[in-house]
Amino acid sequence: MPAVGPRHGPSLSLTGGCRYKSGSSALQFYQNRQMELYAAKPTQRLTLRQLVFYGRSMSEERLLKSANYVRTELPVRIAHRLKDLQALPYIVVMQEGVSKVYELYWIAFEKFRRYPQIDTLEDNEAFCVFLRSIVNDHAVVIPSLSLGLSLSSPYLQPDQLDSFVRRMLISRISRRVLAEHHLALSDSYMGRDKRSNSDGDGHVGIIYTGLNVKKSVDKCAMLLRENFRQFEGMTQTELDHMVWPEIIVDGHVETQFSYIREHLEYIIFELLKNSVQATVRLHGKVQEMPSIRVTIVAGEDDIGVRISDQGGGLMSPDIKSPSDLFSFSHLRNPSRMDDQRLGTLRSVSEDPKGVKATVEEQIARWEQERRVLSTTVQDQESEASVGPYPRLGIGLPMCNIYATYFGGSIELVSLDGWGTDVYLRLPKLGTNLEGIEV
Repeated sequence: MPAVGPRHGPSLSLTGGCRYKSGSSALQFYQNRQMELYAAKPTQRLTLRQLVFYGRSMSEERLLKSANYVRTELPVRIAHRLKDLQALPYIVVMQEGVSKVYELYWIAFEKFRRYPQIDTLEDNEAFCVFLRSIVNDHAVVIPSLSLGLSLSSPYLQPDQLDSFVRRMLISRISRRVLAEHHLALSDSYMGRDKRSNSDGDGHVGIIYTGLNVKKSVDKCAMLLRENFRQFEGMTQTELDHMVWPEIIVDGHVETQFSYIREHLEYIIFELLKNSVQATVRLHGKVQEMPSIRVTIVAGEDDIGVRISDQGGGLMSPDIKSPSDLFSFSHLRNPSRMDDQRLGTLRSVSEDPKGVKATVEEQIARWEQERRVLSTTVQDQESEASVGPYPRLGIGLPMCNIYATYFGGSIELVSLDGWGTDVYLRLPKLGTNLEGIEV
C-alpha cells in the first residue's frame, strides 16, 4: 500500500521551507481534527435558479444571509479537498505545485473557520475585502495543480488521476462562483455595480438572465480576430500569410438563457480558437479558407452548440481518443510531460496573477505581450518560430470543467483527415445542482 499524504496538514514543508508550520504536535492534531469535522459535513449545493431567485430582490437581511452562507460553506468545501489531498500518496502531495495548493487550502480553511459572524453591512464590507484577498491568493491554484498533477502522472493510474483533478477543479470553480457571486451582489446593493446591462442581457450577481448565445459567439470571434497574432504556437510565417476563416453562425440565433457568461464565453473562445488554428495550419496557403460553422439549437431542456471545422481532425499517433485531450495523465496525453509546457506552467504558477480561466484574462495577457513586443526588437525566440504565448494545456480541460459544473457536457468528434465537430450541451432551465463530488 502506498504511503499516504501527511495527516497534519499545517506542518507541510514546501520546497525546503515551512511557511505555515504549527508550533506543537497537539496544535497540529487539533487543526487536523477541525478539518475532519468540517469534511464530515455535507456541502450545501445550489442551482443557478436558486442563485438568481435569491439575488433578484436583495435586501440588507438577504445580503447578510448570503455572506454568512459563503462564510460557513466555503470551509466545508475546502475541507473536503484537503481530505482528498491527504489520501494521495505522499510523493504526489510533495510534488511541486500540489504542495503549494495544499498549503493555500490549509491557510484559507483556518481563516474561514475563524471568521466571525457577519451581522451588519459594515461587517459585510470587511468580509468582501477578505473574500477578494482569498480569491486573488488562489489565482495560482489552477496552474499549480496542473503542474503538480502532470508531474504526478507516473505515480497514479489514469482514472485515479483524472477523477482527482476533476474533483479539485470543480470544487475550485464552485468556490469562486460563490465568492464572486456574493461580491457582485454586494457591489450591486452598495451601488458599485460595474457589470453593464446595456446589451440587454440583464444580470443578477454574476449570472446573466437573458444571455444571448449568438452575441457571445460573435464577441469571441471578434476578439480572436483582433488578437490572432498572439495565438499559441503559430509561426511568424503562418501569421504573416494568414487568411482568416469565416465563422458562420446559424440555427436558433435568437436563443437566450440564464447562465454564467464568463463560463459560456470561455468555452466558446477556446473551442473557436482551436478550430481557427487547426484550419489555418491545414489550409494556410489557400486563398479561400474553409469556413467554421457554429450551430445553435434551443432544446426543451438544453442549449446545444455545435462547432464544425475542416482543420484535419484531432487525432495523432499519441492520442487514442479525443476525450484523452481532457486528461492530465501522460499515458493518455503524452504532451502533459512536455518540457516547454511544464516550464510555462511553472512560470505562470509563480506569478501572483495566476490563471482564472476567463476570456478577459487571456486578452489582457495578449495585450500586455503585444505592448512588450511593440517596444522591443523581435528577439531570437520569435525568429525560432516560438509563439508569444506558449500553451498551458488547460484550455480544453477547463472547458470540460465549466460545461459539466451545472450538468452540461462537451463531446469531441474527430473526422481524421477532414475536421472536427464539437458538441457543447448546457442545461437551459437552471435546475441542476452544482456537480461537486465529495
